[in-house]
Amino acid sequence: MKKILLSAAILLGGLSIQATPIVVSSTTELVKFQDEYKEVDAVPAAIKTALDNAYPGVKLEKAYVNDKKEYKIDIIVRDVKSTVYTDAKGNILKK
Repeated sequence: MKKILLSAAILLGGLSIQATPIVVSSTTELVKFQDEYKEVDAVPAAIKTALDNAYPGVKLEKAYVNDKKEYKIDIIVRDVKSTVYTDAKGNILKK
């Protein structure tokens, strides 16, 4: 008799757990990481000078500019590739 009561309690307990409603909340957040950059062939001389002073032996791979005249420049320093952001005057921006 005890086994029947114990089995019934376990069965009813198991059913009540499955009857618990599951609430799923979904939030979608759109984050814009960067402005639209367009590739350019050349950068202003001020940027080249600033990069040479900040990173001796730097090689410019590609350069991009956005509407705010901010430059995204892919560089190589001692065989390490990096991306640097500058303004048109050569000031290095932190992004």
